[in-house]
Amino acid sequence: MLVRLLYASRAIASPQPDTIHDIMCQSHAHNPAQGITGILCHSEHVYMQVLEGGREAVNGLYAKIVRDPRHTDVVLLHYEEINERRYAGWTMGKANLARINPSTLLRFSDLPGLNPHAMSGKNSLALIDELMASASVVGHP
Repeated sequence: MLVRLLYASRAIASPQPDTIHDIMCQSHAHNPAQGITGILCHSEHVYMQVLEGGREAVNGLYAKIVRDPRHTDVVLLHYEEINERRYAGWTMGKANLARINPSTLLRFSDLPGLNPHAMSGKNSLALIDELMASASVVGHP
């Protein structure tokens, strides 16, 4: 059974390039064997990540994420059973949300600054899809 999970969290401190790099390296090293794909979006203050894969693997990874000391206020924004993956091409892509045009954010949020804790899961997924469509997502598929 495939599932899609989207969560948001707040960074304990402003993520340093090394922190994001470490997260991406861990994802590329471990996700393929677990059949997990997805995208990590980040800014100075927040993370937003969508994970897809088998229910057991995604739930297990999410449990680890909740305990990860690099962030706090982890909130589940969206969880659903799916028939097919939307992010199958990414072992873990990434997008720096600080570089997103405020007008793009206004399409999905009430304010031009990103606050995924105040956005619906549906709008958060729509924003991630927009980032993919505009080639704002980078990384190794």
